[in-house]
Parts: sequence; structure tokens; C-alpha cells
Amino acid sequence: MPGDCEVVTPEAPEAVKTGRAAAARSGGGPALALSRGVVLLFAVACGAAVANVYFAQPLLVTVGHDLAMSPALVGGVVTLTHVGYGLGLFFLVPLGDVIDRRRLVVAQQLLLVAALVAVATAHTSALLLAGMAVMGLLAVVTQTLVAFAASLAPPSQRGRVVGLVTSGVVLGILLSRSVSGVLADLAGWRSVYLASAALTALLALVLHRTLPRHRALPPAPLRYGQLLRSTVTLFARERTLQVRALLGLLIFAAFSTLWSSIALPLSEPPLALSHTAIGVFGLVGAAGALAAAAAGRLNDRGLSRQTTGIALALLAVSWLPLAFIRTSLWALVVGVILLDLAVQAVHVTNQTLIHALHPEAGSRLIGGYMVFYSIGSAAGALAATSLYALAGWGAVCTLGAVISCLALVLWALTRQGTPEPTADATG
Repeated sequence: MPGDCEVVTPEAPEAVKTGRAAAARSGGGPALALSRGVVLLFAVACGAAVANVYFAQPLLVTVGHDLAMSPALVGGVVTLTHVGYGLGLFFLVPLGDVIDRRRLVVAQQLLLVAALVAVATAHTSALLLAGMAVMGLLAVVTQTLVAFAASLAPPSQRGRVVGLVTSGVVLGILLSRSVSGVLADLAGWRSVYLASAALTALLALVLHRTLPRHRALPPAPLRYGQLLRSTVTLFARERTLQVRALLGLLIFAAFSTLWSSIALPLSEPPLALSHTAIGVFGLVGAAGALAAAAAGRLNDRGLSRQTTGIALALLAVSWLPLAFIRTSLWALVVGVILLDLAVQAVHVTNQTLIHALHPEAGSRLIGGYMVFYSIGSAAGALAATSLYALAGWGAVCTLGAVISCLALVLWALTRQGTPEPTADATG
């Protein structure tokens, strides 16, 4: 089946002869045992890196006033950060398949420290925007770490490891807004990025001393251009990858539909909640971190199809209570828990399965998959905020339900015809 194919790229047909040896060097063969402490270190590093992408969201008004930025420029802060992140997914993450991942991680983190300091010390809008774009570009070290952890894990435990590491990503995203708000209130918005720079530098040192050398060499060394082209080639020929990438796009479009617009109805009458109260409701989504770990264990038991189907059904159902949040905050709690559980369960399943297709190309697969995640997130945010202005919260919930049902239909139509590698097949 496609997951057992040992050819990495069309540029290297000799991979048929040497693929297994290369897989052993790059994570596809016997993997290193990972202690729980090392996995938790991966999770913390991932959460700290991805938080940088979201720190600015509650700080936009303050930053705009401090640097005398127009509303359009203030909006560009978030946009450029995400643009940089999307570019990094395609242009930086694949490097993990051809160079020592430990060195790549540490180098990216040290460069990220420099970008964070540049943001914290920026005194013009141009310098701030440039710093934000570079910071987003380098924050993709999160996905380099996910691929690294997956490659080190024994195949029979890969789902559990990916789930635990993804839990760190979820918590980093959820806590970022609260942490940045508290630090900004205490010491100003610049302190947020200085504190992050200090934490990132510390993590770079710890990771350098803790992580093993893990040089990922393909059967035939690829030039950078070949490496990028091979990412496209893998997507063009692997049906499992295509389906899982489309599922990723749809679930994160639904996720972004909620979280990009939820503050609008909550801040208006009859609820009229404060920013602090709205932020507290965001923490309810921490349930998604629990789902990530549980989904990983289910994948290790060969239950990826069942996990995906149940999670997508819950995602579609979650929009029913969310439609009634103006009259019941308990409906919001139930809806948010269901939605975040579902999204993170499918996300972990997707990453586990696509890494198993070609472990020696894990960084390219994870990076390419996350490009679809970014597209879905951006599309969901744009559609939800525009639709809310035109037709209100009910229309937003209808949009989210339609997207979720499309994902469920896609799974139902492809679940039998799409081969999905298991731990045994990839070991």
C-alpha cells in the first residue's frame, strides 16, 4: 500500500534499494525510546514557539497607540505574522529531512530570539511589521519539533507521542492571549516579547543539551530546490495525504470560524462580557489538549478511522449548542468543549497517519499538511467575520456546521478507499 512505499522522491529512484537503511537513519526504522520527560520538553518547546504567533491579538490597540499606527497597519501585525508562518511551513520545515534536526531546532530558536528582541525594541511601524513577519517565519520551529518527536518515537507509540506534543501546541495557543494580556498590564506590551525571547533562549540551551543528534539523510542527497519539489510530488501521489490535508483544511476552517468571531456576540448585549471574561471562556478549549493525547493512544491501537469519524460527528453537533450562546453560557461551554475535542482528535490522527506514510520525509509531510491548516484557518476567519457583519451569529454557526458536515461527508466517502498505515506497517 502507499504507506509501505520506500521511494522518497522521483529525483532518487535508487531509494528502492536503500530506502530501509535511510528510514532507519531518519526515523522510519527502529526509533529511539523517548522518556516522558523528553516528550514533555518537546511539548513545552512547541507551546512556547507557537504562542508567539498569537501574543499580539489582545495587544493590537495598545501597540497601535504606542507606535501611532493606522487601523490598517495594526491589522497587518496579525496578517504578516501568519503570512510569515505559512511561508516557513513550506520553506523551512522540510529542511528537517536533510539536516540534523537538533541543530535546525536550536538554530531556528536562536534566530527567533533575535526576531523577538527586534519586535520588543521596535520604535517604528515598519520595524515592527518586519519583525513580526520574521518572527512568524521562525515560529514554525513548532512543526519541526513535531516531526522530530514523531521520528524519534517507536512506531507503536508514535500516536501517543504526537498527541502529547500536540497538547503542548494547544495549550500554547490557548494560554498565549491570557499571558500576553497579564504581562502587558504589568509591564507594557514590549515585556511580552522580551519574556518570550528569554524563555526561547533558555529552551534552546536545554534542547541542545537534551536532544539526540538526528541527522536525516535521504538515500540521495537533495538540493534545496529538489527538496521543495519533492514536497509537492508527495502530495500529488499520496491519496491518504490528499484526504488528510483536505480534512485538516476543513476542520481548521471550522475552528477558526468559531474563534475568530466568538468575541463579537459575547461583547454585545445582552451578554456584554468584558475582555477578561471572554478570555476565560477561551480557556475552556483546554479540553482539546486532553483530546490530543487520547486520540494519539487510539491511533496506536489502529483506531484511526473510528476516531476520525466520531470526532467529525462531534464537530458537526457542536454548532447546535453554540447557536444558543446569547441565551445560555452553558451552551457556549458545551459547544466549545465538543468543537475543540473534535478538532484536536482529527488533527493528531492526521499528523500520525501522514508521518507514517514516509517517516524519512516526515518534515516535508508535516510542513505541507500545515500549509492546508493555515489556508483553512485564514479562510474561516475571513468568512466568519464578514458573515457576522452581514447576517449575525446564526449565520456564522450555519457556516461552521456546513463546513463540519462537509468534512464528515469527505471522511465517509473516502474512508474505505484510502489506505491508512498502522504502527505495524510502519515499523
